[in-house]
Amino acid sequence: MIFGQKKTTTIDETELQIPLFGYDLLREDVLPDLLGKEHNIILYWSGKSLARKYPVNSIEEIIGFFQRAGWGELTLLKEKKSELTFELTSSLFGQKKQIHRPLEAGFLAEQIQRIVGYMTETNEVQKKGHPTLIFHVKWDVYDESV
Repeated sequence: MIFGQKKTTTIDETELQIPLFGYDLLREDVLPDLLGKEHNIILYWSGKSLARKYPVNSIEEIIGFFQRAGWGELTLLKEKKSELTFELTSSLFGQKKQIHRPLEAGFLAEQIQRIVGYMTETNEVQKKGHPTLIFHVKWDVYDESV
C-alpha cells in the first residue's frame, strides 16, 4: 500500500469472532456489577425490548436470530396448546455449573407473544448435569396481547 492511499476491507459478520474470555467478562462480571442484584430481571425485560426492535414472524426466524446473535443453538423440543419447550446449547456454556440467560428468555417470550397474540412468559431451567438450558414458553389464551 502506498502511503496516503486508503485500503478498504469488508468484514463478513458471520466470520467475525469474539474471544470467549471477553464475552464472559461482559456477561458474567460487568453486567451484574452494573445492574446490581436485579440484573436478571433487567436483562429479561431488555430481551423483550430487543425483540420489539428485531421482530420475527416464525420459530424458524427466532432460531436463526439466536444463531446470528451468537447465543447458541436453539431447538424446539415440544409443542403444546399453550406452551413451547426449547433447548439452548452453546459451546459458550463450557462446564459452568450455573447458566442463566435472562436476555434470551425475554427475547423468546416477546417473539412468541407477537406470533401467538397472547401474553407470554419464559422460564429457564438448566438441564441437570449438562451445560444446556431449557426454556418453557407459556401463554395465557385468556389474556390477549395488545
